[in-house]
Amino acid sequence: MVIGAFLLGCAAQFSLVLSGLIVYAVRVPPRVVGAIAGFGVGALVSAIAFDLIPETADLGDLETALWLLAGAVIYLVSDAIVERRFGGGDDGGSPLGIVVGAVVDGIPESLIFGIQIAAGETISASLVAAVWVSNIPQALAPSADLAAAGWPALRLTIMWSAVVLACGAAAALGFMLADVSSDRSGGIAAAIAAGGLLAMITDSLSPFAVHKGGPLAGLWTVVGFAASLAID
Repeated sequence: MVIGAFLLGCAAQFSLVLSGLIVYAVRVPPRVVGAIAGFGVGALVSAIAFDLIPETADLGDLETALWLLAGAVIYLVSDAIVERRFGGGDDGGSPLGIVVGAVVDGIPESLIFGIQIAAGETISASLVAAVWVSNIPQALAPSADLAAAGWPALRLTIMWSAVVLACGAAAALGFMLADVSSDRSGGIAAAIAAGGLLAMITDSLSPFAVHKGGPLAGLWTVVGFAASLAID
């Protein structure tokens, strides 16, 4: 079952690789990129509200709030390190900042998958779908800019594959640690994921959606939120 947890963690994030490579085969219009990014914002907000936050029920409100802040700090510090090393974007949202957000969000999510599998719980189809779908703009949007900046396809593939494998390893780790951890572990991981995700949405993905998608970005955000509810 450890292998199953690893494969689920990879499968939930594999759209990062597929979406990142699309930009080398097809020129995706900026408005379409913005629409997909807006859709991803809505799907992620829905996943936070209805899948991640309910996982924190055993923590209590104050502790949940503290772990949410911890997740945001982890994202902001990681983003600052990447910005200092690689530089940021100039068009409303840093491409590499979104990549950092995918890591900060994906690893705690994958830990949750592994813990749930070990506990014999049913994996939420809406959460897996929201993660998979939301990864499309998370990969497509920054990949388009990085490709335009001269990144070769191999370099981009290696980058996203590393994220996918890290998430698969996190799911396997969550499975292995489930027997020696308390029931609170899944809640802590969910709160960290939610906090980092909210920070990433505000700092990177949402500005990117507005810049690329224009005034319809808000509409696509609502569509993404509604679609996630429909899946649930």
